Amino acid sequence: MDIMIQSVVEVMQPLNLILVIIGTIFGMVCGSLPGLSSSMAIILVLPFTYSMEPVTGILLLIAVYVGGACGGSISAILLKTPGTPEAVATTFDGYPMAMKGDAGLALGLAVSASSFGTIFSAFVMLFTAPLLAVLALKFQSAEYFALGLVGLSCITSLGAKNQLKAIVSVILGLMFATIGIDPINGAERFTFGEPFLMNGINYIAVMIGAFAVAEVYKNVEELSHRDTSTITNAKVSLVLMKFKDMLKMWSTFLKSSIIGTIIGIIPAAGGSIASLIAYGEAVRSSKEPEEFGKGKPEGIIAPEASNNAAVGGSMVPTMVLGIPGSPTAAVIMAAFMILGLRPGPLLIRDQPLLLNSIFIGLIIASILLFVGGRFVTREFARILKLPYPMLGTLIVALGVVGAYSLQNSFYDVVIMFAFGFVGYFFHKFQYSSSAFILGLILGGIIENSLRKQIVIGNGTWTGFLNRPLALLILAIALITFMSPLITNLRRKAKSAFQN
Repeated sequence: MDIMIQSVVEVMQPLNLILVIIGTIFGMVCGSLPGLSSSMAIILVLPFTYSMEPVTGILLLIAVYVGGACGGSISAILLKTPGTPEAVATTFDGYPMAMKGDAGLALGLAVSASSFGTIFSAFVMLFTAPLLAVLALKFQSAEYFALGLVGLSCITSLGAKNQLKAIVSVILGLMFATIGIDPINGAERFTFGEPFLMNGINYIAVMIGAFAVAEVYKNVEELSHRDTSTITNAKVSLVLMKFKDMLKMWSTFLKSSIIGTIIGIIPAAGGSIASLIAYGEAVRSSKEPEEFGKGKPEGIIAPEASNNAAVGGSMVPTMVLGIPGSPTAAVIMAAFMILGLRPGPLLIRDQPLLLNSIFIGLIIASILLFVGGRFVTREFARILKLPYPMLGTLIVALGVVGAYSLQNSFYDVVIMFAFGFVGYFFHKFQYSSSAFILGLILGGIIENSLRKQIVIGNGTWTGFLNRPLALLILAIALITFMSPLITNLRRKAKSAFQN
């Protein structure tokens, strides 16, 4: 108890509190700009922490992490341009809700869910960090492969209107994920002699193209015969959820936060996988799965609660095992070392004040999301007052900057525009851009984990059968994949019987 009181006093120091406020807002601004991920935001802030006290520096970085995880939802909802990879699933229902004129409500749902997910994972991190670190150690190639399949099973939810086209889309995504140097034997695959393809296709550039640029192409085509002022002439302000409304959807908040925390704890999994799995579970367990993709509140709550819960979850293996739980956590772990702290089992024993300070910092940052969300949203909404030709140009310009900043490569910009056309034709012929991105993101994880496990098993599949945790996750993947299909068959059979 004394340590907790000391931690509260430490965090409430004026300098620390000011830096948490600045870090949260800065993270939200960076997260809302396409291509500027949480990792990049932390890298920009990192040099300022060199002369700070360890607790002060880590609090600043944690605040940026929390703000960035939430900020990606702003552009995802308002412009159908995910600011971060974690916000991909937020576009599925966030943008349709904004197009209905409920952009403020959609942003309020995102901020409320992000705050809840962060606070939930902070409590989990504080009370169960050592125990959960043991769980993280049990994840090897077989479990990563099974986890990838759980994410991939979401296609039955993403493609509710046309399952066959959704499956084709995800297969195309998996195929594009194989482009580049083979990580096992070093062979070139589908590079066609082009050096820029050796590192594969950056899925963030593809994501910006398939969602944002494709949306601009579609709107330009329809500009002459439709009203594009649906949200551009409206004043957008944050509409925070009331507590009684949150209680009505408590199961989505809780399940998504649990999923995000668990996925965050697994080393190298990250919030993007967590948000996709949480969204798929929300669709699977809903009584109205056909309403997802049309602006359903649960479709915003699920990905935002899970990707922010992954923030606290990712800090567990980072601090307890010295293994980063996400790419962003890897940057924070580097900051630990720069500040003279060595992540690992001894950190919890030797630095209890630091653990409790991070816990308090996460909670304060999540509360500040409400205030920061209102400020950032109001400023960002000024963009929406522009006529659509100017707004579309601005979206493309932001996309170009975001794609180029990934690797300072002109080829990423070319890829962005190319997949803008892919996304446009996907929409035109009712294929699923979401399923395509899902396959592209998970393809590398699934392929590498599968091949490594087969190598470990001397060319056999017994490694999957001998690992109970892997079998359990595979069973969850099968249930998640089959559940929407079975529900659709039952609905059709019931309808046929009634007729």
